[in-house]
Amino acid sequence: MDSAEYERRIAARFATFDQDGNGYISREDFSTAAQALLAEFGVTARSEKGQALYIGAEAFWQGMAGIADRDGDQRITKDEFVGGAVKRLRDNPARFAEIARPFLHALIALADGDGDASVTAGEVQRVLRVLGVQPDVAEQAAATLGPVTEDQVVSAFASYFTVPE
Repeated sequence: MDSAEYERRIAARFATFDQDGNGYISREDFSTAAQALLAEFGVTARSEKGQALYIGAEAFWQGMAGIADRDGDQRITKDEFVGGAVKRLRDNPARFAEIARPFLHALIALADGDGDASVTAGEVQRVLRVLGVQPDVAEQAAATLGPVTEDQVVSAFASYFTVPE
């Protein structure tokens, strides 16, 4: 895959983060995602799980902003996302995974219906739909899964955003 194709595919991932569709990623997009996920799973923001999700979302935002917000305006444009975050993280997907881990850890705890520290295909599908993945794509992705652990989720998440094949 050539560089232009790689960047085009990664730019498409941008929309997953730009929850309000305003053309840039901001702290508010991470809060919006957390709020929508809490609503989907019927959990209040003031609960332990709710607070953990918001704290994880803030940590994720801080990590992303730290590597991608080149001009320091607290917004990540598509160019910053593609040119900053992705190019740096392509060579080190584990770094991206660690930036996302606090959010994903809290998300798994939120979605984990039976308390076994893993999520089912149905729970994954619900999360993906809330985050804006097309329903048919979410269903197809979730259908290939059994129970998924945190390490598997973190690894898959990093691969999705850094290896667009």
